[in-house]
Amino acid sequence: MERPLSLERIVATAVELLDARGIDGLTMRRLADRLGSGVMSLYWHVDNKDGVFDLALDSVLEYHGSPQINAAEDWRVEIVHMLEDWRAGMLRHPWSVPLLSSRALGPNILSRLELLGRTLSRAGVADKDLNVAIWSLWNYVMGATITRTSFDLADSDKAATQQHHAHPGERYPTIQRSRLLFDDDWVGTFRKGLDLLLAGLAPGR
Repeated sequence: MERPLSLERIVATAVELLDARGIDGLTMRRLADRLGSGVMSLYWHVDNKDGVFDLALDSVLEYHGSPQINAAEDWRVEIVHMLEDWRAGMLRHPWSVPLLSSRALGPNILSRLELLGRTLSRAGVADKDLNVAIWSLWNYVMGATITRTSFDLADSDKAATQQHHAHPGERYPTIQRSRLLFDDDWVGTFRKGLDLLLAGLAPGR
């Protein structure tokens, strides 16, 4: 027996469709077909396709908090956990990255920003610097996620790149010495960069 149509089913199915086919692959007709319903039935629950995008995006950005953290002492651990969870969620759902930069902010991402602001305030970031700190961390997470997805090369592409740079000459010595284009420790790089950023935002804490 077919489950009754509900907003929760619509959002969950929209996320599945976006994961499988990307932003351009989500149409109301395709969504209705996956749900086994008529297109017009969807409009009892959502206003339009933009509304579906907003709900799907906010659903994958929900944050359940960090486990077993002493809020009074471990503000840095809390922020790291929150931002690592945010990045991981967007990597699981790559379509969320362009949507997040172009859609209205939903309650789940606003809750993240509220928690981030409260935690930074507790760490000693002054109110006059709070917006700069929040947007700096936002930009770091978004930029790191975009870079990760952009440089996610297939093995054949990596081999071609390596061969192309086998004899680099003297034009890019620092890049070659650091092996920048072949460093695939994305998690470690994200964490180290975040540690440096947090040290600058709340020095001495």
